[in-house]
Amino acid sequence: MNSQPGKPRILVFSLRNIFGRALNRGPHVELEDIICEVDSAELLAPRLDPSSRRASFATRLAYHAPVLLNPGLPRRPARQQYDVLFAICGFPQDLIMFDAIEDLRASSRLSVCLLDELWVKEIAKHRHFLKVLAKFDIVMPFQISTVEPLSKEIGQRCVHLPLAIDAIRFSPYPDPPERVIDVYSMGRRSRTIHEKLLAMSRDDGLFYLHDTIGGSQAIDLGEHRTQVANIAKRSRYFLVNPGKFDEPAETGRQVEFGYRYFEGAASGAIMLGERPDNELFPRLFDWPDAMVNVPHTSDDIDRVIRDLDRDPERQDRMRRAGMTQTLLRHDWVYRWETILAATGLQPLPALSARKDRLKALAGMISGGQPPRRNELNRAPILLAQ
Repeated sequence: MNSQPGKPRILVFSLRNIFGRALNRGPHVELEDIICEVDSAELLAPRLDPSSRRASFATRLAYHAPVLLNPGLPRRPARQQYDVLFAICGFPQDLIMFDAIEDLRASSRLSVCLLDELWVKEIAKHRHFLKVLAKFDIVMPFQISTVEPLSKEIGQRCVHLPLAIDAIRFSPYPDPPERVIDVYSMGRRSRTIHEKLLAMSRDDGLFYLHDTIGGSQAIDLGEHRTQVANIAKRSRYFLVNPGKFDEPAETGRQVEFGYRYFEGAASGAIMLGERPDNELFPRLFDWPDAMVNVPHTSDDIDRVIRDLDRDPERQDRMRRAGMTQTLLRHDWVYRWETILAATGLQPLPALSARKDRLKALAGMISGGQPPRRNELNRAPILLAQ
C-alpha cells in the first residue's frame, strides 16, 4: 500500500472534461468530488483534442470490430504508483476513453470501475467495449439485474453498488426554505399524468414546474446540480418513475431506478410516481410511506394530491423520514466506504468527518427541531370536485 506521506493513494480517472455538460453525468462528478474531499486522491481528467474527429470514428468502429482506437486523448503515464485506480463509466462506450491512456492500470495495485447504465439486452451489442471491463479487478454495475449476465460476459465476478447522491447538497437543512413549488417534474414524464397536472395548473392554481425545452446539455454541470437541488427542496411533490419506463424496447422491460428517487427523498419532497418492481427498491427505500405509488398510466393524480393535502401530519412524517434516511444511508460517502472495504483500504479521518456532518443534519430532522421557516406553509390546493 502507498504509505508515503503527502502522496495520494487513489487515482480518480474522470470523464468530466470530455462529457462535462451532459446532465446524466452530474452524479458522477458529485461522487468524484466527494472522493477527493474524504480521501487522499488525485483527479486525472484528460481532454479530447478539439481538432480531432477520431472519437466518433473510434466508437463506431468498436461496435463492429474488436479494435479500440485512441479517440484523441493525450498519452501520458501516471505520475506515481497508487493503491487504487477508480473510474466511472456512464455507458460501455466510455471504456474506449479509459483504454486510450497508456499503462493506466499498471500504475495501481487495484483497479475499480463503476458502470452506470448497461441494459441486459444490450450486452451483446457492447461486447467489444466490455472487453476493457475484464481488465479491471473490481467491476461494480449500478443496475442490479445486469450484474449476473455481465459477470458471465466478461468472465469475472461483478459486485452491485447502489446509486447515491450528494445528500448534503440536496438536504433542505439546517435552514429549510419555503416549499413554494407544488409539483416538480424533470426529464422523462408520463403523458397522462403531465396532462392532468397541466389541467390542475390551469384550473386550480397548481404551481407545476416541468421541462419546456429538450436537450441534455448543461451550461455548467455543477451549477445545474445545485439548481436541481434548490428546486427540489422548495417542492412539495416530486415526480419519479423507473429508468426509461417509456422505452420498453430499449430496456427489454428490465426494471431499474435512477437518481430521482434519492433526490426526491433527500430534498424532503413527497415522491409521486411508479414504485419500481424489482428486488432492490424495497431494500433501499424500506421505511414506511417512502413514496406514493402512482402508475404512469394513472389519471387520478389529482385525487392523490387532494388526499395528501388533507393530511399535513402524514406529509411531515414522509418528508422527515426521506431526508433522514438519505442522510444516514444514501450519501456517496457510504458507497465510497463500501468500495474501500472491497479494496482492503481503511477510511481516512475526512470520511468520518463527512459522516458526522450527515448525522448532525439527520439529528436536526429526526429530533423534531422545527425549521426556521415553515415547511408546510402552503395552503392545500382547492381542487375542483
